Amino acid sequence: MKNHLSDQTSPYLLQHAGNPVDWYPWGPEAFQKAKREDKPIFLSIGYSACHWCHVMARECFENEETAELLNRGFVSVKVDREERPDVDHVYLDACTLFSGSGGWPASIFLTPDKKPFFAGTYFPKQSAYGMIGFDELLKRIHEKWLHDRAALEKTGELAARRLRDGAQKDFVPARGRRMECADSGLIKNGVQYLRKSFDRLCGGFGNAPKFPMAHNILFLLAYYEKSGDAEILEMAEKTLTAMYRGGLYDHIGFGFSRYSTDRYFLVPHFEKMLYDNALLIFAYIRAYSVTGDVLYRSVAEWTARYVLREMTDPDGAFYSAQDADSAGGEGNYYLFSEEEILRLLGAEEGKRFASAYGITKEGNFKGKNIPNLLRNDAWRQLPEPLAERVYAYRKTRMPLNVDDKLLMSSCSLMIAALAFLYRITGTAAYLDAARRAERFLQCHLTEGENVFVSLRLGRRGAEGFLADYAFYAFALLQLHEALPSENYLERAAAICKTAIRKFRDPDRGGFYLYAEDAEQLITRPKDTYDGALPSGNSVIAYVLVKLSNLLQEEALCEEARRQVLFLCEKCAAYPAGSCFFLLALLRYLDPPARIVCVTQRPEEIRELPLSLQRETDLIVRAPSEEQPLLNGKTTFYVCKARRCFPPTDKLERLMELLDEA
Repeated sequence: MKNHLSDQTSPYLLQHAGNPVDWYPWGPEAFQKAKREDKPIFLSIGYSACHWCHVMARECFENEETAELLNRGFVSVKVDREERPDVDHVYLDACTLFSGSGGWPASIFLTPDKKPFFAGTYFPKQSAYGMIGFDELLKRIHEKWLHDRAALEKTGELAARRLRDGAQKDFVPARGRRMECADSGLIKNGVQYLRKSFDRLCGGFGNAPKFPMAHNILFLLAYYEKSGDAEILEMAEKTLTAMYRGGLYDHIGFGFSRYSTDRYFLVPHFEKMLYDNALLIFAYIRAYSVTGDVLYRSVAEWTARYVLREMTDPDGAFYSAQDADSAGGEGNYYLFSEEEILRLLGAEEGKRFASAYGITKEGNFKGKNIPNLLRNDAWRQLPEPLAERVYAYRKTRMPLNVDDKLLMSSCSLMIAALAFLYRITGTAAYLDAARRAERFLQCHLTEGENVFVSLRLGRRGAEGFLADYAFYAFALLQLHEALPSENYLERAAAICKTAIRKFRDPDRGGFYLYAEDAEQLITRPKDTYDGALPSGNSVIAYVLVKLSNLLQEEALCEEARRQVLFLCEKCAAYPAGSCFFLLALLRYLDPPARIVCVTQRPEEIRELPLSLQRETDLIVRAPSEEQPLLNGKTTFYVCKARRCFPPTDKLERLMELLDEA
């Protein structure tokens, strides 16, 4: 039978368009049907690269028996979490409320008015692993709906109330807050949390599974530069080298998988997400700028090479993900047998390659091998030259599904990463790729100062959420740092001001996830804690702090102050969960030097950002009475911590002033 997903553009929804389940996309048609037929809603949330989403699809949603149970007793709704982060956030909170944890696939049962009364994640078709089977669960809920509906409706009402209360309980009015909360104490507490959870043997934080959490690394590197604490640098470097040496990093085709299932970073969850790779480019190239260790630069550039080679649309934007599954199983695309390598490369070169990358007859995953450098004492060497031959061969073995949806948030992060990579390396190709991608976003995913979530097959997704605005403004600021004579700064300020208008809570502080004129769900949350992605509130805080120092506008300075105070209070209980905000807080408490470059010839300073291998805020202006040229030459005005230095028209003196500052 044909369900209602065939006209969607989301690759994830289209994966389910041929299911016998009568799926509907999230929207009025599904909810009206539920009310009309007096049925509960089964809501399934996932994304195209998700392994366990595929497993549940194969076991349940492609099964005629299960489909019959769903079609008879429920209205089934499928959601791509990347296209509807608002629905994902609200109902993943519901999942956590009912089951104690969240993840994907998220499986939530709702009343027709969208109130959740039961939730979990993956369910096997038949009871196993101490879990109730999905078929049995459907039968029980159907019977309960027919014979004791009042109990389910009461549970749904209580759950909706708890979710609403949870969204508001920590939001204290902005007026009357104490400035003392925005001090270095929160930063030190965040460092201590990370210190305690650091795995000193294997790198990373906490136990398995281990996520890259690149923003944690960025915070540690920034803190090290401020404090000189060698232990903090050691934590960052241990984690960066462990992630690179393990199977989390793809030693054959480059780039990183989403997370490691084990402590050692050996066995990844094989999907590759654009946002992870963007953030990790940032982390590795930042580590290079701090330490001078060329390995980190190499990893950053190899990761960028992977993105530009495999994840770039012909028009210059970036695809959102590559699948975990291939040829019907998890990670098959990435696995090799020893025999396969020897046959491909020959006995001598094959043994050398296998020895370098930990490939054995026994294997390290399902009888095959994930290439890694964990037992290679020469792990600092450049990638084995034979890897290119293995890569070319790998491409011929089986296809790997790509989610070719273009997401504003993920594309923005990659643009920002490439712009930063250009600043540190001077390689123009990275800047060219960043500018081309941004032009695409501007053309296809913006209207004036409004932005949109996604684009695929020429069709735009929903109007943007907070993260879309925050990440796009962040990308524009990174482009401004690379090309300060262009209009990126003005555009970043305009996008940020639109976000303030659409998402800010003027009474309680912070920014809502979705706008007031968007579809209103059972709660309107504020996303404040960083997960795999930094939260929208953390990133907008960083953007506001940077803009306020650059532009010196009173209104922006006040907005930055409000947001800093809001997040200080919101994150006080667990500051390590908001490391991107802690980056913003470091900037807020100790702003970098502000350089006003006064020039009549902006083309003369195109290379200036490459000379500023340090954190600064640079702005380009035409000469004025207040800031004239010296000797008719480009002139630099430098201020730091309310101290301004005499202007100079000499680049050498500018560098001396920055050292003094």
